[in-house]
Amino acid sequence: MIQDYMDQLPNNKIPAIGSPGERYRDLQLIRQLPKQDLAVTYNIMLANATEKKEYKIFQELRDNIAMDIGLVKETPVLTVCYLCKGEMEEGDLAVYASKMGQNVCWHPACFVCVQCEELLVDLVHCLHSKKLYCQRHYAELIRPRCPACDELIFSGEYTKAMEQNYHKDHLACHNCDKKLIACRYILKEENPYCIPCYQEQFAHNCEECKKPIGPDYKDLSYKDRHWHEFCFKCFECQKTLVDQPFAPKNENIFCSECHDDKFAARCDGCEKPFRGGMKKFEYRGKQWHEECFCCMVCKEPIRNKSFIPRDQEVVCVPCYEDQFAQKCSKCSGVINKGGVAYKNQPWHKECFTCTNCNKELAKEKFTSREEKPYCAACYGDLFAKKCCRCSNAITGFGGTKFISFEDRNWHSDCFVCSKCEASMVGRGFLMNEGSVLCPECGRS
Repeated sequence: MIQDYMDQLPNNKIPAIGSPGERYRDLQLIRQLPKQDLAVTYNIMLANATEKKEYKIFQELRDNIAMDIGLVKETPVLTVCYLCKGEMEEGDLAVYASKMGQNVCWHPACFVCVQCEELLVDLVHCLHSKKLYCQRHYAELIRPRCPACDELIFSGEYTKAMEQNYHKDHLACHNCDKKLIACRYILKEENPYCIPCYQEQFAHNCEECKKPIGPDYKDLSYKDRHWHEFCFKCFECQKTLVDQPFAPKNENIFCSECHDDKFAARCDGCEKPFRGGMKKFEYRGKQWHEECFCCMVCKEPIRNKSFIPRDQEVVCVPCYEDQFAQKCSKCSGVINKGGVAYKNQPWHKECFTCTNCNKELAKEKFTSREEKPYCAACYGDLFAKKCCRCSNAITGFGGTKFISFEDRNWHSDCFVCSKCEASMVGRGFLMNEGSVLCPECGRS
């Protein structure tokens, strides 16, 4: 039965010799059954007969009414655990507490103190309001316990501090043992310290005046550096920085205005510093305030508008188009792209057309007359000489050669004998009633 009982406990709490469970049991014996609660001889703080009598009454009531040892046995019928409400079959091992009646039982692993939730060591327990307690936590329901000496308090006078109760003389500085009754103290890591010990042990030194920052002063900190509230001020203008924006520089702290004046980047326009929250415009290695980055013509801020650089300055698009952009010689509109040049003048591609038929001349053969452009067809029709043989225009495009004689003109290929069609270019010829004849055909 003993082995069956042990098998139902957590592995690390089974008190086998030399195991973690054995060490756990030893600690719980000390913790749950403090010897000063069990025997008057271990209580050094019982100062008089009255206190010893109160102790005796507490001990007798506990032993006779509350304290008991659990009994391990098999369950006679199907039942449920008092703690977890889980079922236990007939014949299962359970722990019974006689002061709770014969039908109330617990799983072995559920037989724990309701306060510390630890297994009740050696099944020793106390009952209070139908709940299981270890002896320590039961006693603390009846009497306050002093955390300094770990004894129960039976005196009518004691000190209440930090939500705990102390014997009258036991509230003392954790460092020097100075009695803290009617004295100021500071709680640090759950231990009380007198003011001098607290300052010596824990107070920070002020970065400015190098003196300790005592409990009567606010400790202002920044990146592991500390200041008195009245020492936390701008290095330059000495203005207080409490609840104000500040910036560190070269181991010193500055208000935002002094920091910007001394260290912030400056606008290339107005030469004033950039302060926190300001927009910064950067272009070609220079930087400007939003309101300083302006068009060189209209002086209006560029902001989010497009701009065009000119002579190390910037120009907004409307001003650039009005002042500097090329304009079409025909319509006077701005040429943004796709323009053509003719006689050192700019034209929109769609505006550079034949003066006669309005055909676009870009990528087409054209010529001019009286400074006006004409396509080849229109120029030939309107102004070119006509060949006396084929009647087509002699334009000269493509290096065309022609022959002229007595106000009459021929293409080189058309200047042939009207009878034998031999080329007359570079040869003597005869004219017969307007026709060109070679000498041979002329003699015949």
